[in-house]
Amino acid sequence: MLTTISWIALVIGIVSFIIIAFDVYKHPQMMTIMNIIWPINGWFFGPFAIWTYFKWGRLKAKDSNQEDERQQSAKIFVSASHCAGGCTFGDIVGVPIVALTGMTIAGSTLFAHYLVEFILAYLFGIIFQFLAIYPMQQNKHKFHAFKSAIKADTWSVVTFQIGMFGWMAVVHYLLFSNPPTPVEPTFWFMMQIAMILGFLVSYPANWWLIQKGIKEAM
Repeated sequence: MLTTISWIALVIGIVSFIIIAFDVYKHPQMMTIMNIIWPINGWFFGPFAIWTYFKWGRLKAKDSNQEDERQQSAKIFVSASHCAGGCTFGDIVGVPIVALTGMTIAGSTLFAHYLVEFILAYLFGIIFQFLAIYPMQQNKHKFHAFKSAIKADTWSVVTFQIGMFGWMAVVHYLLFSNPPTPVEPTFWFMMQIAMILGFLVSYPANWWLIQKGIKEAM
């Protein structure tokens, strides 16, 4: 039953990815990196990502000019989505690296996933943030935009990974006697859940960063 549910969730995620990617291709975002972020979010958020994309992300979305509390929440959501996209990309790249190398730390595959995926999630998170910031700071040196990206996204990435890694620990130690591997659909379904939880944990961090003026609302 769980395998069937996993396949259904993965198919929904892939279809959501394709729907958003196709629309982004026809209606490119003003901020180029979001052309990648929105489809990635479709993979783990599914139909909810489609709804948020057409409501808040697509150019000329109907609420784009509303400056009220809902719109502020939307800006924080998009900012958190930006972080989630970079982290998710890094995590997905990291999984096959650990699987193909057979890497372990202290005899644990989970700890190897933690190390590799955190490094890659942080790297891609900062790169994605840099690609968002630099076009707005072209009158300044690239290094300034890079420092701004680190300042804006470090805490966001860390909190995302905390949420994600917490769920991975639950999966590894509590839910399965033999945890699923990357060749099984259940593994990737658990990863989809991990991404959602990572997003939820990182949302308050993004709210705080934006409120303090450390990070620009998107």
